[in-house]
Amino acid sequence: MKYRLLILFSSFLAIACVQKNESPKEEEIVKTPERVFPKLEANRYNVAFLIMDGTYNTEFTAPYDIFQHTQYRENIKQMNVFSVANTLEPITTFEGVRVIPDYDYTKDDLPKIDILVIPSAEHHLDTDLDDETMINFVKEIDKNALFMTSHCDGAFVLAKAGLLDNSVSTTFPSDIEKYKEMFPNLDVRDETLFVHDGKYITSAGGAKSFEAALYLCEYLYGAEIARSLSGGLVIDWNLEEVPHIVINN
Repeated sequence: MKYRLLILFSSFLAIACVQKNESPKEEEIVKTPERVFPKLEANRYNVAFLIMDGTYNTEFTAPYDIFQHTQYRENIKQMNVFSVANTLEPITTFEGVRVIPDYDYTKDDLPKIDILVIPSAEHHLDTDLDDETMINFVKEIDKNALFMTSHCDGAFVLAKAGLLDNSVSTTFPSDIEKYKEMFPNLDVRDETLFVHDGKYITSAGGAKSFEAALYLCEYLYGAEIARSLSGGLVIDWNLEEVPHIVINN
């Protein structure tokens, strides 16, 4: 009897040891990362970047760099910069960079947006324009924003939202004809790097997205601050030498 009890006890210990060994190790447990919100300082302009799969790097990062660097200038109303998308999952740019959005505009309570930046994306000439949720988001932000800006084909989004119907605008040079064809009632200008009409600033995009962003900074802060920002990024900046159009309203 004692022998049988000893065998049963030994079997129990063996099973317990196996179960213990099969338990997941602490380092193997997948934990949901804690969400980190961008720090938005008070008394600054809130600048949101509308990103999605296929966003082009330069049209996103060029103005982001310029506006983010205002935080290192004194005696001005600096800028908070953050990204918004229709997801919190990483989006993949056209060039393959993965970016984690700060806010999901379909679910989150967003901070007030003073400036909306619409970088170009791969499908801004076609399927993105069928995204009613995105287009309606742009329309909603326009109601209270101080500026609505686009780079390259981001102008197609503003135009699709009906926001450029009474404004002069431009877009990526090789897409000008497509832009005119799709929105025949718009006043479209070519052979210029950017157009400023009221609250709307549309630019040709690419590396010239830097110029459009620097222009807005010069408009808000003056030439000295704009030159300081451009110098920090090793960019030659002289507004008089940049082809642009400003419509006096």
